[in-house]
Order: sequence, then structure tokens, then C-alpha cells
Amino acid sequence: MPSIEAAIAGKPSAASGAARLKQRELLEQAVALLRDKQLADAQRLLKQILKRWPGQGDALHFLGVLKHHVGDSDAAVSLIRQAIEALPMEPGPWNNLGNVLVETQQFDEAEVAYRQALRLQPELGDALNNLATICSKRGEHAEAEVMCRRAIAARPDFGQAWYNLSVALLGQKRIAEGLEANSRAILLWPKHLQARDAVARALVHLGRLDDAAALYREWLAVDPDNPVIRHHLAACSGGAAPARASDAYVARTFDAFAASFDANLSALGYRAPDLVAGLLQELLPAPSRCLDVLDLGCGTGLCGPLVRGWARRLSGCDLSAGMLDKARRRQVYDTLHQAELVAHLLAHPSAFDVLVCADTLCYFGDLTDAAGAAAKALRHGGVLVFTVEALAEERDAAFALLPHGRYAHHADHLRRSLQQAGLHLQVLRQEVLRHEAGRPVAGWLVGARRTVESSTCTAH
Repeated sequence: MPSIEAAIAGKPSAASGAARLKQRELLEQAVALLRDKQLADAQRLLKQILKRWPGQGDALHFLGVLKHHVGDSDAAVSLIRQAIEALPMEPGPWNNLGNVLVETQQFDEAEVAYRQALRLQPELGDALNNLATICSKRGEHAEAEVMCRRAIAARPDFGQAWYNLSVALLGQKRIAEGLEANSRAILLWPKHLQARDAVARALVHLGRLDDAAALYREWLAVDPDNPVIRHHLAACSGGAAPARASDAYVARTFDAFAASFDANLSALGYRAPDLVAGLLQELLPAPSRCLDVLDLGCGTGLCGPLVRGWARRLSGCDLSAGMLDKARRRQVYDTLHQAELVAHLLAHPSAFDVLVCADTLCYFGDLTDAAGAAAKALRHGGVLVFTVEALAEERDAAFALLPHGRYAHHADHLRRSLQQAGLHLQVLRQEVLRHEAGRPVAGWLVGARRTVESSTCTAH
């Protein structure tokens, strides 16, 4: 998310000294409102500044940051570019332009923006750290290490840069150095969930499950009620697995990842939403906006635009308020609900013609309750399409919690769960859902119908 720059550069003008002092005072008030998330008041004040001083660079910059906060990234890019024209020697707008471009998955353009910020201020810690993140996503871990070390040299107490350094070192399989950098990061930024978890996940990808479990145990000792730590410790330690990920785990995890979720999945070659939409094309008549569709665990709404064509009414539900906020910005859903999947289905009997669920049931172990709830929420002829990760056929289990924290399912468990719910299995095929650590993640693409009759577009 774009940062709110503390420095106010000011655009040279012919205004009197008193007027320029007033300008700075109003800008500082606007920045304070932005920091307090009083966005409507901040926007009103910034527009007043621009009306009084057209083209004022700081006001354009902060208004661009605000627009991105409310989901209007196109306006954010336009405004920040105008700010750059007004403040050509200021690195802050370039850095925030890069941040907006990252969140809209324009990584090459973001890199250009970060490098321009660094040309203006070579040791700007935020830009160095942001560029390191892009390098790590591309697997350029040595380059990421260079950027992190420069950021730390400029700001020795920069906790996020220490976390990113540890990931870059682990990416080069320099385990001891990576763990040492992580220890420093913990001291500087102890409660940052996303960054701290990234280090343990990197160890999991390297197969260093004992090291990852040790990190989670140390973390749990100082944060014993944290559901994320408990879940991942169970996943990587081989201990007793919970029947499903807790609501608290799901909400907290995805709230933390909401801002960067789409960009992260894009970097992994994430395919589940496209696979779900493709299967709907096989199972349903051509899109004609005549069906009631529910997107289960809708997240940021990646499925929404792909299934909208079938929906006269498109609903979504998710446990994460942060993810729902991102989905709302797409302006494609008719209704969005913060709700647990099974409970939401049971509360809406015979309400839907289509249920889609892209990579959400991988946070459930036993799928019996979820399948039963789906059957109750579907009308006769209604269709359920979902993806889950595939458990290796040689594993003697219905499902298993894997070290990365998601459940994988055996094909036989899918068949039994759907049959027990009264759902007729129509499609069960293996697909690659995404890539992680350079390896394909195998999953099941599943389509089932409440009855065997054909689904037709009828009024309800």
C-alpha cells in the first residue's frame, strides 16, 4: 500500500509567505487525516488546497495515495504522475507510484518507478526495500540481497528490510545467515505477521520443517493466542491437525495479505479462477445473466468478473474484511457478506443456481459438512464448481494438512463427500493450480450438480 510521505516538498509559487505557511498547515492537516483514515475529510481538504493552489504537487501526491486507498488505482496513477510533473526532483511520488503499480500487477513499470526514485535519492530505504521485494518474487535473490543491504545501511533499524534480507538469503540456501537476519528482524519488528510468516514459509519451501517449526514455537511463546502461528506449527511439525483452519486463522491471515494478494498470486501463475470459469462454460448454457451465483470465499473477487456473465445476481462471502474491501472495489458483486462459508450456505437454503469456490475448500479437511451445506443452498439442477489441492494417490488418507498450511484431498474423499450430500459428480480432473518455489501445485477441478436434470434459466 502506498505510504504517506512525512515530508512536504511544496511547489515553488509566487504566493506570499503567509499564504505558503497556510498551504503547509493545510497539507499537514490533510496528511494527519490520511494517517487516521478519515478519508472523506482528507479528500475534501486536499481538493480545497488544489482549488486554491492548482497543480500543488504535494496535494496531488496525497490525493493519489488516497484514491488508491479507496480502490481507484487508475485515478491514483494519474494524480501521482501529475505530482511527479510538479515535483520532478522528489523521490516520494515515484516510490508511491511504484507501490500502486505493484498492487495492480504492473511489475515492470513499478521497477522503473522505484529505480527513478533511487536515481533521485540513491539510498531511499523504502524504494530499495520495495525493489528487493520485486527481485525476490522473480527469484533474483542475489540482487534482492544487495538492495536489502543498501536499505539497512541507510536505516539500520528497518525491520521490514531485515525480513526481506532473510528471505533473500534463504532463497540462496544460506540458511544460517537467513536465520540470523530473521532474528534481527524480530527484534526490530516483532509483531508483523506477514513478514515474519514469510521467513518460516521460505524454510518450509526449502524442506527445513524443523527450522520452520522452531521459529513458530519461539513466536508462539510470546504470542500464545495467535491462530496463525498455531495453525502453521501444526502444519509443519507433523502433529495433530485441526479438522479445518479456524475462522480466526483465515480472517487474520487474509486480512494481512489483502493488499498484496492479487500481485502475489499473479507471480505464482495462479489459475484457479480461470479453471472454475472454464468448467462453468462446460456445465452451463451460454452466459445470459439469468442465474443466482454465489462466490464462496470470494477473496479479492478474482472470480467475479469471470462468472458475472451468468449472474443476474452475483453474491460473495468471505471471512476477511480486508479481502472483501478489495472485492468491493471491483464493483462487480451485487452483495458481499463477511461470513463463514458453511454457515452462510445453511442460512440461504435453495437460494442459488450456481456456487463457485476457487481454492477456499483447501482450508477444510473433511469436506462432508461443506458439501452438505452446498447441496442445501442449491436449487434443483444447481451447479457447484470448486478447486482443492490434490493429495498424492499413494497417501493412505482422505485428506492431509500439508506443511504450507493448506489441506490436500484424495479423490475418493471428494467422491464420497459429494455423494453423501446428494450431489451428482460430473467432472473430477487434475489440474495445475499455480506454481510455488518453481514447482507446480496439483489440484482437483470439480463440478457437481444437485440433481442430474439440466439447469435452465427460470425465474425464481
